Amino acid sequence: MTINIRHWLGLSLSVIVFDQLTKLWILANFQFGDSLPLTGFFNLVHARNSGAAFSFLAGEGGWQRFFFIGIALAASILIVHLLRKHARERGFCFALSLILGGALGNLIDRVRFGYVIDFLDFYYAGYHFPAFNAADSAITVGAALLIWDSLRKSVKGEA
Repeated sequence: MTINIRHWLGLSLSVIVFDQLTKLWILANFQFGDSLPLTGFFNLVHARNSGAAFSFLAGEGGWQRFFFIGIALAASILIVHLLRKHARERGFCFALSLILGGALGNLIDRVRFGYVIDFLDFYYAGYHFPAFNAADSAITVGAALLIWDSLRKSVKGEA
């Protein structure tokens, strides 16, 4: 089977659809600030993040919305270029596809609402990890896979 950019963009689209469906479910079933404890370490919540990862720059006056939109657009263009150029490198492109889908999932929220909807709330001993969403998960897994792919290639002498 020949792998081309359409396969990778399809994976990204799957991430976007899953992310947006989960956020629509939260919007339909939770009011802002609601929390539903599911285990002794995990809640579903309806949170809003106007910043980046871990609410970085969330307290700023609103300029960060356009800043993060610009970063997401620039990163998406670069990722599509890399997917086109390296379409046969499965590990690399799989990781980039997850990152692209996550970035575009959160971009949709920023354009639509001015913030990102978060709903996964993990905690331990009273400490809550910042709430996140499916797009954030895809970005994190994609970044970890990029690191792993890079390390694997350097060990093999491919880098």
